[in-house]
Amino acid sequence: MEMDFHFYSACCFLIIFSKVSTAIDTLSPSELLTDGMTLVSRTGSFELGFFTPGSSENRYLGIWYKNIPMQTVVWVANRRNPINGSTGMLKIESSGKILIQVQNTTVVWSTNSTARVQNPILQLLDSGNLVVKDGKDSNPENYIWQSFDYPSDTLLPEMKIGIDLRTGFHRRLTAWKNWDDPSPSDLTYGIELKGNPEVVLRKGLEKYFRGGLWNGNGFSAAPNYRSNPIFDYDFIWNESEVYYIFFLKNKSVMSRVVLNQTQSERQRYTWSPETQTWKLFSVQPDGNCGKYGLCGPNGNCADEFPACQCLTGFRPKLFERWNSSDWSDGCIHSKPLNCQSGDGFIRIGKVKTPDSTNSWINKTINLKECRAKCLRNCSCMAFTNLFVTKGGSGCVMWFDDLLDIKHQSDAQDLYIRVSASEAERKKKC
Repeated sequence: MEMDFHFYSACCFLIIFSKVSTAIDTLSPSELLTDGMTLVSRTGSFELGFFTPGSSENRYLGIWYKNIPMQTVVWVANRRNPINGSTGMLKIESSGKILIQVQNTTVVWSTNSTARVQNPILQLLDSGNLVVKDGKDSNPENYIWQSFDYPSDTLLPEMKIGIDLRTGFHRRLTAWKNWDDPSPSDLTYGIELKGNPEVVLRKGLEKYFRGGLWNGNGFSAAPNYRSNPIFDYDFIWNESEVYYIFFLKNKSVMSRVVLNQTQSERQRYTWSPETQTWKLFSVQPDGNCGKYGLCGPNGNCADEFPACQCLTGFRPKLFERWNSSDWSDGCIHSKPLNCQSGDGFIRIGKVKTPDSTNSWINKTINLKECRAKCLRNCSCMAFTNLFVTKGGSGCVMWFDDLLDIKHQSDAQDLYIRVSASEAERKKKC
């Protein structure tokens, strides 16, 4: 009898323990997550719950790193609709819709997915992704909703920023207004398709920084980070989608990209276990030349003084303004072009490629064919290879003024259109 009692007790303990262990990272339609309760991802990497940022008195539902001493929030649900007090609760309906309610009545935030699954659960994954899925289906392709599709100000490993070309759906980062207010500010970071795809940082409508074209190895505005020990990255561009993504080389390392509204920057941090702090790894824009269009049309920026020079074969449009360090009017050709009688090209070594808004690409033709195509088009002002890997391939052509060019030691060459006499003179130099 005593043995039966112990066996019964052990079974009860296992059942209870099983329920607790499987419930910590999931929420089902029969459960509520109230203020003060949290979900914790399976290995304890991330935690979801209600929090108060900075000196604010408002409450928000968010996700933060679990296993570090300082609370670092990476995603916020109700950014635009804070909760006053600790009466918020999270639930998932049998339809798979997620709701944040105040006092179990007023809805302050909800998802709008129309997809359905038979046994919906809400689960916080070890990637920091909050997903709605069928409790019996672990295939990521079948998630009916995920927080990675609706970023806040932070890009985590294996999270995409980009565009679904089939639906037009955008994933972009939007900075907090300030440390106390996670509501969306006017600082955004995402991929734009005006011309060819580029990553762009904007302040409102103003283009503040752009990453340059993807050349097969990286973005032309950024140093080559392939050899760093922390992360690798990729840029996928096909008929279905275009996106940027990064991966950790060592899963024990923590690295994130975040937008800083105060400094108008895209910053990458890595966690230092030794100092128990986030260390700044990289920042964009970096220096004066990182800021979009500093040198005006057909100007070339370098991290020296003065920062701006005209491209070879060009002169300042307004000398007096240029000499007083007002470079906004940029440069014009030193000698007029004559497309009919024949122009030439000058190679400008190691530069960030111009703004792609007025550009054209072909992934199959070579550099020689690209030059010939550009020469035949009187509006074509520059060309280069699309990809620098494997000896170079593909073609990019730019039309009209060349904007936002920057000298960079590990960037690629650019061929700019000048008059035939200017090209000949440069050849003799």
